[in-house]
Amino acid sequence: MNADAVKMLQGRYCNSLTSYSRFVTREVAIGDVPMGGNNPIRIQSMTTTDTMDTIGTVEQTIRMVNAGCEYVRITAPSIKEANNLAEIKKQLRMRGYNVPLVADIHFTPNAAEVAARIVEKVRVNPGNYADKKKFDTIEYTDLEYQGELDRIFQKFTPLVNICKEYGTAMRIGTNHGSLSDRIMSRYGDTPQGMVESAMEFIRMCEALGYYSLVVSMKSSNPQVMVQAYRLLVQTMVAEGMNYPLHLGVTEAGDGEDGRIKSAVGIGTLLEDGLGDTVRVSLTEEPEAEAPVAIALVKRYSLRSEILGAKSEVAVAKNKEENISHPAPQSSHSPYEYKKRDTYEANAFIGGHMVPRVVIDLSRANLKDAAVMNDAGYLYSALLDKYTMAEQSVDFVYLGDSLPSFTLPGNLKQLYNYTTWQKLTNKTLCHPLFTLDEYSRTGADRTSALNLVRIKNADLDTDAFGLIPLDKSLVFVLETDEAHGMADQRTFFLKLQEMELDVPVIVKRSYTFSDHVPSTMDHGQTDLTTYLQLYAATDLGALLVDGFGDGIWIDAPQVPANIITSTAFGILQATRSRISKTEYISCPSCGRTLFDLMLTTQMIRSRTSHLKGLKIGIMGCIVNGPGEMADADYGYVGSGTDKVTLYRGQEAVKKNINSANALDELIGIIKSDGNWLEPAE
Repeated sequence: MNADAVKMLQGRYCNSLTSYSRFVTREVAIGDVPMGGNNPIRIQSMTTTDTMDTIGTVEQTIRMVNAGCEYVRITAPSIKEANNLAEIKKQLRMRGYNVPLVADIHFTPNAAEVAARIVEKVRVNPGNYADKKKFDTIEYTDLEYQGELDRIFQKFTPLVNICKEYGTAMRIGTNHGSLSDRIMSRYGDTPQGMVESAMEFIRMCEALGYYSLVVSMKSSNPQVMVQAYRLLVQTMVAEGMNYPLHLGVTEAGDGEDGRIKSAVGIGTLLEDGLGDTVRVSLTEEPEAEAPVAIALVKRYSLRSEILGAKSEVAVAKNKEENISHPAPQSSHSPYEYKKRDTYEANAFIGGHMVPRVVIDLSRANLKDAAVMNDAGYLYSALLDKYTMAEQSVDFVYLGDSLPSFTLPGNLKQLYNYTTWQKLTNKTLCHPLFTLDEYSRTGADRTSALNLVRIKNADLDTDAFGLIPLDKSLVFVLETDEAHGMADQRTFFLKLQEMELDVPVIVKRSYTFSDHVPSTMDHGQTDLTTYLQLYAATDLGALLVDGFGDGIWIDAPQVPANIITSTAFGILQATRSRISKTEYISCPSCGRTLFDLMLTTQMIRSRTSHLKGLKIGIMGCIVNGPGEMADADYGYVGSGTDKVTLYRGQEAVKKNINSANALDELIGIIKSDGNWLEPAE
């Protein structure tokens, strides 16, 4: 990394907080598909077959490559599987597939040393490669701690030397849930501990003259994951390093939850120009992961073309921009979560209230009360009443349209200012002003809630200087910038600099263009997924930093019920507002000891009504109690047809028959007083 770039980034984790610029990393050769530098962001996934099933693994790998994977990772839990990687590679090459293979290693240095002679890359987990995880707390003196590092260095050196000899790349892959007892004892369960776990191994590699490294900081909590990657980059830059970054949210789950959770973590970092390869971990077939990752990454290749933000040219450009237009000064730290302080408007939004959800129904059929089902208010024509669902919105925007039916009695309505003025009954009805309307002398304002549409650039206008700053004011923050997240983040940083504590609803509008097809063939990504990924990135990136008192997703091409579900899914993934059960489920691999997809669906079918609970579903002990670190309960494969059940990180029932395991899990939940009978 050149000296100017290091100096520019000192104390920072990305090129720019206010405009898109990809952080340039060292290029690392991985077979014929190099990573980092000026190369595209690469796509990868991991097989779920038994590694000893050569044909099954080969055929699944081919399906993954055909779906868009540029690297394929295969588990090698022992020397036996590591040796079989040679046969898998041979069969793939015979069929014309030269995809680089990555051996996934946990606990077994001897398997890593075999695999490194065969495949193009090995992944090691510093938490369990030559260290241990028994949940012991050990007090180390500095001398004792260094002694442990010396021991690990001796055990790690043979692998590094083999990688150097064979031209094999290596990923140092830290997982939040599998930090060693040594790291936990000194740094705790923190992003700093995750970073130091990787940095210890990176420094050992550099001491041995080995630099073909990729680094990852994975967690099932997107907030922790984002903080760890940011801190990693800052730490690497301070030590003159710029190794490529492998991005992923581990144990993201399946369906909507898995896509949204992945996008919150991965997308937030991509927005900051970080990331050289992406793996979206879904509890689905591995070939389903690549299209999702491609949809996430494609946005940034298009953005680079639009903004001309590429490689060292972008770094130099941003250096000049940051000198002439520095980011607003702020007390905000990107390495820890702190919700922005605001006042509480009308005892409903801001302050300590959960973020509010707005949905636009102005284009809907407002002659039929059943339209409110899409907003989470279930209408019964027979009883002529509404029932609130778990995910019911807080505001409905009606624009200039007036419904011909009575709305739910607790739902706030938003109307454009001129229409709101004409309403005879303004109960629960609030005006949405333009900035010019609100700043105008004599504007008809309410004492309850006045919502004002605003953009980042408006903060520098005369109209903004004229607005009355009372505690009825709520901003609705919009953007039409190509890099909208950074534009909206700049708005929040400016508010902090100006010491304004006005609550803010973040609004993002999406009209999908030709590069996102409206109808999809098999293997492509539909509009719903694009909305989930884009909105989770744009809104999630702000929420994980504590910015935003509400969210408003506007997407005319997507059904309103999908928008509602997506909004609440984003709040759930960012831990901002819990509205459903959360499942922390691993994506399965060759170590998995039961049908993970079927089991996850079975557990979900009987526990999805337990709002607020977090349930971990792990295929084996590698992804066991550590990876589901903050789960309330855990279901972990411990042998063939055997499951161990956890309460938190404590194993409470070991090696029980899988046929009875779900009933036993529900029994534990009931005994803890956390069970509710599902509604009829």
